Amino acid sequence: MPETHPHKSAANTKSSTARRFTLRPPGETPKPTIRKNSRAAAVQTMSENYLVVTDHETLHLACDQLRQAEAIGADCETTELDPHDGDLRLLQLSVPNQTFIFDFHKLPPNPDTYRPVKLLLEDTRRKVISHNSKFEQKWLKHKLGIELQTIFDTQLAGTLIDYSVSHNLENTAKKYLNLTLDKSLQTSNWQGELSEEQLQYAARDAQVLIPLREAMIPHLVQNGLVRVAQLEFEAVAVLADIELNGIFIDREMWASHLALVLHQHEIISRELQQILAAGARQTTLFGETDINLNSHPQILSALKQMGVPLESATRENVLLPLKDEYPVVAKLLDYRGVEKNVSGYGQNWLDSIKISTDRVHPDFTQIGAPTGRTSCSNPNVQQVPTTKEYRQCFRAPAGRSLVITDYSQIELRILAQLSQDPGLLHAFRSGADLHRMTASHVFNVPPDQVAKEQRDFAKRLNFGVVYGIGAQRLSNMTGTPLEEAEATLTKYFATYRQLDEHLRAAAQDAVNNRSCRTMSGRLVRYNFDPSDRQAVSSVRRQGRNAPIQGTGADIFKRSLRLVYDALRGTSAQIVNIIHDEIVVECGQDDAQAISEIVSAKMTEAATEYITDVPMLAEPAICKEWVKG
Repeated sequence: MPETHPHKSAANTKSSTARRFTLRPPGETPKPTIRKNSRAAAVQTMSENYLVVTDHETLHLACDQLRQAEAIGADCETTELDPHDGDLRLLQLSVPNQTFIFDFHKLPPNPDTYRPVKLLLEDTRRKVISHNSKFEQKWLKHKLGIELQTIFDTQLAGTLIDYSVSHNLENTAKKYLNLTLDKSLQTSNWQGELSEEQLQYAARDAQVLIPLREAMIPHLVQNGLVRVAQLEFEAVAVLADIELNGIFIDREMWASHLALVLHQHEIISRELQQILAAGARQTTLFGETDINLNSHPQILSALKQMGVPLESATRENVLLPLKDEYPVVAKLLDYRGVEKNVSGYGQNWLDSIKISTDRVHPDFTQIGAPTGRTSCSNPNVQQVPTTKEYRQCFRAPAGRSLVITDYSQIELRILAQLSQDPGLLHAFRSGADLHRMTASHVFNVPPDQVAKEQRDFAKRLNFGVVYGIGAQRLSNMTGTPLEEAEATLTKYFATYRQLDEHLRAAAQDAVNNRSCRTMSGRLVRYNFDPSDRQAVSSVRRQGRNAPIQGTGADIFKRSLRLVYDALRGTSAQIVNIIHDEIVVECGQDDAQAISEIVSAKMTEAATEYITDVPMLAEPAICKEWVKG
């Protein structure tokens, strides 16, 4: 799990005099503290060796001394989670034997005071080591205008090495240094006078980072993760900037749509209750049911009483094939759709808008899945419904435009690269409509006679193959009988034989190796019981998809960095991302030029990985988050 910095508690702590050491003149060689393999003991000792920086002169001397190091451990203590809401209290910078704690409540407020710190941390020759460095980057950027240039993130490194375990600083230090960190002071009050215990705690969190990096590098090298680690480290500043920027929401438009959804929810709830009352024999004195519409066991029991052929589940994929025959099932699906909108996209979104910016500022988890895809929360802007009613609420402020750019069929193009299937390669190289070509083969009709419904079916089939779709899933997804779905898949793979061979080999390799890799070397591991047929089947399916989805994540993160760098000095800023789509806000007079820059850089990133088929990044200039 990510390292977090929760809101500090209100309880004051007793102040005391910090232990200090003498500043060395620049160029004097420090005495070594870490001996042999005693990294943990060294950190415990070093926690007492810190200097609290509270004046301009000491700040300059500290930066002169830090400038001699090739790597610096960096950590922050803050009064809130979000830099829009609180203060940056401490910045701890550590090198072997020495730690400096910059106290921003006591340092002069003049921004020029912090220029030496900015020059120090923005020097590309010096690595800045941090744990969950996106947090530090956000605070440093927002409060001091500092952008970390050469990052080593121990949390991201740990996640790359082993995604399956928690990677907070406490667990990571225990795993790699056999060091127990006391994190009890993390939630203490960082607003007032600080105790010596708090300062030692702050110093230790920075001091542990240098030996932690040293311990993790061999694991990255041994597992072939150096390239993907660099990819992730370079994306940190971009994601921090996206969170700081936020995306503008039209409050009134969202509230107006929410009122309609709530009214719709009330009507559908009443209609569903009436249908259940008529058939489920569970009515109250008022002729309505007392069934909780959000209780799956109660709904299952009621549907069984009404003769709906269900066993033990009311999941959507189970209900969909029954909706045409059973009106109650259709109404239940309608209810769940509107219930999801009320609970997931209702008042909670209005509450998430910051008064100071009129924007939502989501939290992105940089490695949100084993494949490297990001995830999002508070709120989740990656899962906003694609319907116009919701997307049009995300708008460009007056005088500005949105440039929305996404990759065209990126996962299918990656699949063509990996499989080297002649049919897929030809389709993409010739610019032909892949879905139309697939429909032509599957339905045995000339390409120019493919109906829209046939092309739509082929499109779902093409993308389904990327996710390891089987006959049963295809049958459920398209509503075709199982036998017909099996015949369709047979014909599909007869058309793309080399694709079939590649997917079979990828699935078997995942089972044999208990892992698979993306094109950047990202490692996806599997832990399963080989005697469990269902588990083996799941690994096969994941083994087919993970290299494709993960390579898409690799490409996208590379594109983020290239776009971010190219937009420096322009009116543009990235305000949202969704897997293969970048949303940029810019001055409306610059929109055309910005769209060309974004498209070019996204294409450049893709061609670093995909060389045998053209990669397309298609931009659109809009006033709202609705492309097309």
